[in-house]
Amino acid sequence: MRGRLDIVDGRIAALWGVAVDEAQVRGSALPVVLPGFIDLHVHGGGGFDTMAGGSALQHMAAQHARHGTTALLATTMTAPRDEIEAALRAAAPLCSHRPPGTARVLGVHLEGPYIAPDKLGAQPAFATTATLADVLALHAIAPLRLITIAPELPGHLALIVALRAQGFVVQIGHSNGSYEDGVAALAAGASGFTHLFNAMSGLHHRAPGLAGAALAHAERAEIIPDLLHVHPGAILAALRCIPGLYCVTDATAAAGMPDGRYPLGRHTVSKCLGGVRLPDGTLAGSTLTMDQALRNLVGLGLSLAEASRRTATLAADHLGLADRGRLQPGAWADAVVLDAELQLRQVWVEGECLEPAGRP
Repeated sequence: MRGRLDIVDGRIAALWGVAVDEAQVRGSALPVVLPGFIDLHVHGGGGFDTMAGGSALQHMAAQHARHGTTALLATTMTAPRDEIEAALRAAAPLCSHRPPGTARVLGVHLEGPYIAPDKLGAQPAFATTATLADVLALHAIAPLRLITIAPELPGHLALIVALRAQGFVVQIGHSNGSYEDGVAALAAGASGFTHLFNAMSGLHHRAPGLAGAALAHAERAEIIPDLLHVHPGAILAALRCIPGLYCVTDATAAAGMPDGRYPLGRHTVSKCLGGVRLPDGTLAGSTLTMDQALRNLVGLGLSLAEASRRTATLAADHLGLADRGRLQPGAWADAVVLDAELQLRQVWVEGECLEPAGRP
């Protein structure tokens, strides 16, 4: 669209303009305005880790805002109960108040500890089964907006039913479950898959696994488009199969930082050659930012409009947020302003204009 946004009290009051062909947009010197990015799976950034507590989450939210993320979920790691509770206590104030210069923290993505011990990925070895009482006690500390669960663990299918009845959004992940386990979890009310293909049973033509269940049946799933966690061909296959496939970063404290060693929950991970790994070479989150995710999707052949949906709108829809992830009257004034090379020029978070990170 070529036109003007009117912002009042942090929201879009009016939208004026006319639609412009995408080829004209990309070939023009005029800025491109898209909805601000929404990241539902982010562990850290700028040297700070969600599990560290204190002011770490605020610094992390500021780092990702400078890369165009206007709203995010603070994502936990598997850890002893007291460490998870401490991280949630630190997150709680930011879930109700957004400090200037930061992305809005929408709540918490509880990625652990309700995962399979044999599909930890880079999670520390504190996996456990869950009860509804356990989850509600954590939710009383800070709002849990998304919960990752391994469905094959004892009691977890019934728990998915109970969590959905309570209004929680549940994803399947960090699981060695079968195709049948995935189908059963979806039938129980799970609404997506956590970092599709990663830390889950893979697709084989005689044993389709959770990846096969996702491709065959899922309406939604998250994927990490850093081109390291998932091959571009697998991303394209998922895009053909899953209508609501949305992008996350799974970013760690190493995002936006030079090569070196950084915290990831109880682990120390190393950033090198664009990746983050444990000492044994296991991928351990990413250094991805959402502006780079957008560029990667366009590089894979998606239109700019479709890439924007996958980095903003569909994530908002997954959480039932009708006033984020889109540019329309009444929505929050969350926007990114890009140049013809899709580099950030400005970031707007709830009507506040932020200076973006410098070009790499």
